Parts: sequence; C-alpha cells; structure tokens
Amino acid sequence: MKNVLPLFVALIFTVSLSAQSNQCICCTEKHSEFDFWIGEWEVTNPDGSKAGKNKIEKVQDSCVLQENWISASPGYTGTSNNFYNYKTKQWEQIWIDNKGSSLHLKGNKVGNQMIMRTDDETNAEGKTFFHRVTWTDNEDGTVRQLWETITDKTEISIAFDGLYKRVEE
Repeated sequence: MKNVLPLFVALIFTVSLSAQSNQCICCTEKHSEFDFWIGEWEVTNPDGSKAGKNKIEKVQDSCVLQENWISASPGYTGTSNNFYNYKTKQWEQIWIDNKGSSLHLKGNKVGNQMIMRTDDETNAEGKTFFHRVTWTDNEDGTVRQLWETITDKTEISIAFDGLYKRVEE
C-alpha cells in the first residue's frame, strides 16, 4: 500500500495540470466586453444604402475577435484582429485592408460603447490628428460603428458611419 500512495498522488497532480492547461485563458469578463459585435452583419450607411457585409468571430481559443469585411463597393476588403491586452489593460485593434492600409487602435469599453483611437499623428499641414472609432451596442440588437478623424482636437470629420444589422439565419 505504501508504494501505491505516491503513484496516486502523482496521478492526481498530472490530472490537475492537464485540466489547468485546458482552461480557457481568455474566457474572462474583460475578454467578453466586445462580444456584442460577434456575428454576421449587413451594414448600411446613414442614408440606408448598403455599405457592406461583416463577419466577426472569436478565434485563437477565444482570445481574438476577428473581423472580415467585404465592402459593397467592389474590390475592397479588410480584416482586423481585436484583443484585450493584459499588459496595457486595454483593447486593441489591428486593421489591414487589401489596399495596403492599416490602423492600430487602442481603448476600452465605456457603458454600451467600445471606444478606441489611434496614437496622435501629424498631417501634411503640420496639424495633429487621430482616428477614433466607437462601436455602440444598441438596445434593438444593432451596432453602430462611427469612425471619426479628429484634427487639432476640434475639427471632426466622419470617415465611416455604419449600422450593423444581424443577418437572419
């Protein structure tokens, strides 16, 4: 019986380590803050015209929200990876499109909105600007995405204003 006890303890320890390695590291409340954006969407412009289609899904063991955008304007697509960064305690998005453009946003959820922005940059006229993108989780199940470019902290221009409606299955 004395020889069986160490084997039993080793077996329990091994099973415990195995169970811990199968735990979902990114299944936390913080990692779920942007889940309202998950789904397949038809996206319209403020005038009701079609802007495009978007599919957002959790990948990488629920650590990344991956976006796959197809514009209603032929030939334009893009992908973003969105994740909660433990080190900086904020959400980040890295967007890359098929035209070679990229955008790196950082921010957090405030109420029913995910608000992210780029670092400050300087335009050709020497003015400071940044991009701010706000996703609003509306009570009716839609999501509004508003992308603003803010110059010298006062001039605001809208780069994109889309209303996301879930695709019926």
